[in-house]
Amino acid sequence: MLTTTGSRAPSRGAPCARRLGLRLGAVALGVLLAACENTTSIPMITSAAPPRTAPATQPPQPTAATALVPAPPARAVETRPSERGPSPGPPPLASPPPVLSAPLPQPGAGPRLTLTPPSGYEEPVRVGLLLPLSGAGAAIGQALFNAAQLALFDAGDSRFMLMPRDTKGTPEGAGAAAEEVLAEGVELILGPVFAAEVVAVAPRARARRVNVISFSTDRQVATSGALVMGFLPRPQVARVVDHAIAQGLTRLAAIAPANGYGETVVAALRETAAARGAVVTQVEYYDPGETDLSPVVRRLANYDARRAALLAQRTELERRGDEISRRALERLGNLETIGEVSFQAVLLPEGGERLRALAALLPFFDIDPPAVRVLGTGQWDDPTLGTEPALVGGWFAAPPPAARADFVRRYRAAFGKVPPRLATLAYDATALAAVLGQGEDGPKFGLDSLTSPNGYAGIDGIFRFLPDGTVERGLAVLAVQERGQKVVAPAPETFQAATH
Repeated sequence: MLTTTGSRAPSRGAPCARRLGLRLGAVALGVLLAACENTTSIPMITSAAPPRTAPATQPPQPTAATALVPAPPARAVETRPSERGPSPGPPPLASPPPVLSAPLPQPGAGPRLTLTPPSGYEEPVRVGLLLPLSGAGAAIGQALFNAAQLALFDAGDSRFMLMPRDTKGTPEGAGAAAEEVLAEGVELILGPVFAAEVVAVAPRARARRVNVISFSTDRQVATSGALVMGFLPRPQVARVVDHAIAQGLTRLAAIAPANGYGETVVAALRETAAARGAVVTQVEYYDPGETDLSPVVRRLANYDARRAALLAQRTELERRGDEISRRALERLGNLETIGEVSFQAVLLPEGGERLRALAALLPFFDIDPPAVRVLGTGQWDDPTLGTEPALVGGWFAAPPPAARADFVRRYRAAFGKVPPRLATLAYDATALAAVLGQGEDGPKFGLDSLTSPNGYAGIDGIFRFLPDGTVERGLAVLAVQERGQKVVAPAPETFQAATH
């Protein structure tokens, strides 16, 4: 499927597609560059239904979409080990795409993933992939590597060479990995994952005039040449808070960890509220290492004052002793407190068991979730959250879920497990690199292409890199349900729509 947005005439879209030399593999992928025709349309990386089951060596049958572009040449997979030799890696794909004629190669200290170019092709486009394939971060590194392989065979052409290296999850390992791929002539680096690794890689890449697309979520390490692709908390908070205010919830509160992340979240809450005429009535911080969160929720609920007010009211009614007072006293019998809290919505920027623990304490201290809306960030992107009743109905901001659901299905079929949330970063980054590497005059990995104001669209919706190196995304607002999630405010499909 070839999909674009905007109002460009079809007769002008087809030449752009031909120039990119797109191909469709196991699943049909359509990718168009924002720079084509200098229009305001966004290149779309979309997944269509996979072809019917076919022998592993049989290419997919042509479709109406594949007829728009030249058929790809026959290709094979080649593994080229480095001088240090290959190291253990993941098993080959359980169900390799039909276009493959060999299993996927292994990652490690030196293998290169590439497709044997037929005679007459230009020099391969070399792209480094720096991931923690060993050490404490090996699990996430392996998942990112798996996702990059899926993107390689979906969007790469026969010139595209992906060169994975192990950073060992340390700044020293990342620096050494960067030196290695830079010495071998990479023209773009994808990764690394951790902020300290990015700090080690960025100056080395800058010295060679090579741009970096990292998977970090720390905007502090972003620069014009070291782009941060991770999910940043500030725009997530701004999106969900903006939606809440639009629904009439203008008195807001937050419970946040007492660290840099918590300060960033609260700053975004205050900025969004001020811009929209809302007010932040209360913020409570807690020690991230604290296991008992009851005191912080008790403070947020103003529980002691509200409890004292109830007891005083009961004492007064008992003193009066008349019939009206006795009836009022009966109505107060099942209450723990009286009086309302000072806010209509509370932001809980947590995830996992810590989030569940916080949410369960809200009704315990008389913060009624039906009356007070609970808000969250992308850490809430967990379909099992509905098992905690206090979170049902809560809102959070995250990338649109539709395309990711298809990615999860394909990843699970290939690797036998559900990918972690960050895996889509590697898929979208690799697909973007593959497409930008298909220019007629060579790869377009300069900042003018990477920071195209029209952006790109991938598994996680639309995204674009800003001149300061951070990423802007089109986010949806989702509601937690007892089983799964529901989109209550769709993500924008263009950045023009997002800003108007």
